[in-house]
Amino acid sequence: MIVGAKINMSEKVVSTIKTISIEAIDKAKSGHPGIALSSACSLNTLYTKFINVTSMNPKWFNRDRFILAAGHGSSILYTILHLANFNISIEDIKNLRQLNSITPGHPEVETPGVDATSGPLGQGIAEGIGMQIAESYLASKFNKSDLVLVDHYTYVLCGDGDLQEGVTLEAISLAGHLNIQKLIVLYDSNDVQLDGYVEEVNTENTKLKFISCGWKYIKVDNGENSLEIERAINKAKKENGPVIIEIKNKIGKGSSLEGNPKSHGAPLPSDDVIKFREELGGEKFEICSEVYQEYKDTLIRRGNAKYKKWLKTLKIYASKYPNDYKEFLNVLENKPIVDFDNLIKFDKTYNKATRFASGDIFKAISRIDPYFIGGAADLSSSTQGEIEGGRYTKDNRGGRNIYFGVREHAMNAIANGIALHQGLRVFISGFFVFSDYMKPAMRLSALMKLPLIYHFSHDSIAVGEDGPTHQPVEQISMLRCIPNFNVIRPCDANETIEAFKVAYNSTKTPTCIVCTRQGVRNLDIEHKNLSKGAYIVKRETEELKLIIITAGSETALVLDSLELLENKSIRVVNMPSSYLFDLTSDKYKESILPKNVRKRMVVEMSDCLPYYKYLGMDGYVYGVNTFGKSANIDVIIKEFGFSKDQLLKVIIKYLNKED
Repeated sequence: MIVGAKINMSEKVVSTIKTISIEAIDKAKSGHPGIALSSACSLNTLYTKFINVTSMNPKWFNRDRFILAAGHGSSILYTILHLANFNISIEDIKNLRQLNSITPGHPEVETPGVDATSGPLGQGIAEGIGMQIAESYLASKFNKSDLVLVDHYTYVLCGDGDLQEGVTLEAISLAGHLNIQKLIVLYDSNDVQLDGYVEEVNTENTKLKFISCGWKYIKVDNGENSLEIERAINKAKKENGPVIIEIKNKIGKGSSLEGNPKSHGAPLPSDDVIKFREELGGEKFEICSEVYQEYKDTLIRRGNAKYKKWLKTLKIYASKYPNDYKEFLNVLENKPIVDFDNLIKFDKTYNKATRFASGDIFKAISRIDPYFIGGAADLSSSTQGEIEGGRYTKDNRGGRNIYFGVREHAMNAIANGIALHQGLRVFISGFFVFSDYMKPAMRLSALMKLPLIYHFSHDSIAVGEDGPTHQPVEQISMLRCIPNFNVIRPCDANETIEAFKVAYNSTKTPTCIVCTRQGVRNLDIEHKNLSKGAYIVKRETEELKLIIITAGSETALVLDSLELLENKSIRVVNMPSSYLFDLTSDKYKESILPKNVRKRMVVEMSDCLPYYKYLGMDGYVYGVNTFGKSANIDVIIKEFGFSKDQLLKVIIKYLNKED
């Protein structure tokens, strides 16, 4: 921009957004100014010309969704949301990246107007796909020929780094295959990343890559030309299937570091920030009334009108289709409708693997709840993670089984998007060892407080012949260490029902149910105690000298081993969920694990690391601290010392050990 030159309103708005964004970064002495400058015109065009949102109801069900996949550009999003009249003040923007502010370094769903927590690159595109899967499924359920309740777009802004992540390729491949509609990705193509220039690490042809995956591709040659961007988005909205718009930009546009990797992840020189303000005019962090008016005349007016029109449609819908309207309200409120106490029961003769029990439970839930949806990563026949309701395809948007293919990471990130959308309960399923592929998205679901149901089978070295590559040892510790993440390892079929009850009724915590490959017998215990995380399954009848903590298939193993030992001073505690146990009162914890009992033992076919907090100095861990081996399950169990006779010898030796 030339100092003193006359500019039109669109340019003034973009200049204001750029200036406020880099002033916030400068004040914080931390941030990413490069993308804030390169993508300001793109996002301003998107918000002023297209997106239908309203601060009257930031969580309006039928709003358009926007995901800043390149979450490091958060300062520009906060500035736009401020202009859009969301509850983000100039003071909030001044507090960018400060403790307890609503303007953290990367966007989080707690901030008004933010639809997805983003920042780990690659997650955002997959989340957007999930949102549009949810949109299309709910549209198939509720839309009528004369009245439409569900009809919105999802827009994503990504950068070069997003497209290099493996999860992105997984996600775009599936989205193209499913021909996902109303998904538009704006690609801020500025040829620069943190360590250097994109050409130094990547020479792929973006256009051919996306077209080969079934996407439509549009290019904008000048990312500072709002009319060109507007034409591209209009064209994208007419296309059949997902669309990527590559918008050529220069990182750090207008600064002394324009086109330089140094502008990516550090504040600009202060002189640059001063220059931007001088060219714009006014005081630091000042926004002129004309810029506010521009947003009132465009985004705010349009969004409010769309919202009010939708409310009128909803009122007519309620009158014309009262039963569907009532069901729609239940979906909006996410009301649980499954009575697990009367859902399904397994008798004492049931001795199948808990994965098979899960399969029966999945189907029972799906018969009652039509808004229970999910799928597996090409493993539903093994994990039993399939429900009634058909397959979700490009020709059947009302199907409830999503075949994700061998795309574990994308599966999880897409499921996050479905959960973020609102209206559906989501599950995903796979082999437990492959949770390694999903960890970044699992962490995000916990951070966003999304009540996903994770279902894993093949939970231990008892997998057998497939060997150590498929035998989880440390995975359960990894997941138990995630904050706000509930891991449940049920001991039998009826406890699996209780695990699903907890997971289904959860509102702010993802739940991971980890099931066996091998058969386990049903135990004669009070399974409803699972809600407390841990409970006594064998009580001592003499002075308590030893507490054994266990979970999963090992619970029956411990009980069976102790039948061979006439000792009345041993207590067995089944701990399917350390997460739930840690939430109980100190009084309850003391009733289960009294402090005066120093001898405590853990038995689990894992590395057992999270259990150490329950053991004390004299505790003993009987677990697996090496990788597994390939052999028949019975051979494996004996090789690692988990037969009844072997375990009994260990218990006796520890019990008789002098203090």
